[in-house]
Amino acid sequence: MTVVGPFGLSVRDQALEADVQAGLTAVEEGLLDATKSGVPFITEAAQHLVLAGGKRFRPLLVMLAAQFGDPEAPGIVPSAVVVELTHLATLYHDDVMDEATVRRGVDSANARWDNSVAVLTGDFLFSRASQILAGLGPEAVRIQAEAFERLVTGQILETAGPRDGRDPVDHYLDVLSGKTGSLVAVATRYGAMMSGAGDEVVEVLAQYGERLGVAFQLADDVLDIASDSHESGKTPGTDLREGIATLPVLRLRERIARQGLAEDVALDTLLRGDLTDDARLAEAVALMRAHPALAQASEDAARYAHDARATLQALPDTPARTSLADLCDAVVHRVG
Repeated sequence: MTVVGPFGLSVRDQALEADVQAGLTAVEEGLLDATKSGVPFITEAAQHLVLAGGKRFRPLLVMLAAQFGDPEAPGIVPSAVVVELTHLATLYHDDVMDEATVRRGVDSANARWDNSVAVLTGDFLFSRASQILAGLGPEAVRIQAEAFERLVTGQILETAGPRDGRDPVDHYLDVLSGKTGSLVAVATRYGAMMSGAGDEVVEVLAQYGERLGVAFQLADDVLDIASDSHESGKTPGTDLREGIATLPVLRLRERIARQGLAEDVALDTLLRGDLTDDARLAEAVALMRAHPALAQASEDAARYAHDARATLQALPDTPARTSLADLCDAVVHRVG
């Protein structure tokens, strides 16, 4: 049993391990090639986050999903590169929107250079992803375009907030389905589709990917509060500092609406205030870590992961299915 990929995922079959490792190595080479430019500064900026590492969660899913067809099919690695380039591009843009200073344990692009460089570098990565995608056929282009629309829509809905009368938690989960679930679903869909798997298998894996993607983001919400910076590569409480109401905060406010406890109201008042001061942020993080809302959000992440695992029952019982099921646990129990 060998540990491979993100989160210490254990791949229990030697042939599967070899396929996945070879695929991920090829993806890494493809990412470096796709981020090269004739302008040295563009290469430096575009490769900034590639060289910082990362979990390569989406390429791993492409490789595992491809096991349900021909894992040597030529479109698999390029499709994984497309998905990861798209993801990286969104990180450049997200860091500008969030005014983040750290990403993957290094300075964010906007902090190292400026917002304009970060935005334009993200656009450059989108353009390179599109060039690769054009060689994968019109159906692949359509899938990516639809997912990208959902991703942007999710981002806009997050910025706009829930409409009057809409439950904030339901709204937030819809946002995550668009912002994160849609692209993770593309990863599993591409892997299966490019490998020549049957339509039913492709659809099952796409459903799995979307649910796993939401679980992944919910786990990130928890980690933003629960993990130290050396574990996650981000400053603890980044979302709190930026006033982003992630699921732990929404669960706190839901509890206030039901019970109205004074200590909960006081914590929410702290969260709604100015957290640019490090001491106030540290206080907010410490209080949230001890609050039942954080445990509830962790349970929500586990529920989505459970639903993703249940989806896999429609697939043949293979080492790849076992690894995909193990990934459900790895996503919600990781430390960074």
